[in-house]
Amino acid sequence: MVWKPRVTVAAVIENQGKFLLVEEDSGHQAHTVFNQPAGHLEPGESLINAVIRETLEETGYDFTPTALVGLYRWIEPASGETFLRVCFSGEVGQYYPGHPLDAGIVGPRWLSVAEISELTPSLRSPLVPRCIEDYCAGRRFPLTLLSDMQAE
Repeated sequence: MVWKPRVTVAAVIENQGKFLLVEEDSGHQAHTVFNQPAGHLEPGESLINAVIRETLEETGYDFTPTALVGLYRWIEPASGETFLRVCFSGEVGQYYPGHPLDAGIVGPRWLSVAEISELTPSLRSPLVPRCIEDYCAGRRFPLTLLSDMQAE
């Protein structure tokens, strides 16, 4: 068996003390779950372009990454799959209310840290609060840590 971690990107976006989360169908649970705007890196795509794309597709908001919050390895208990999350922070831009959202997305939600804490059983993974905690603790690393190298 070939082991392949799943590379994902996520955006921690704060505006006036509230964080932009996405309410989505869980696919395997009877209720919706909450996550940062996040998704999988696509072939040939840079990490920065992936988080910009995922944020727009899941929320209808433009996003400009300004810093790296952290890199997170998580093993999903039920499946044993390994995820490598690259989490960014940045600035929210224009909102496009009529923009079609990805399948399964209920919609964007602006929530305070207290409101997010109350949702703990409905958070998609422990990565959600951890990324927010690291952001609130001031963890910001320059985007220059990322290098997008391609074969010539």
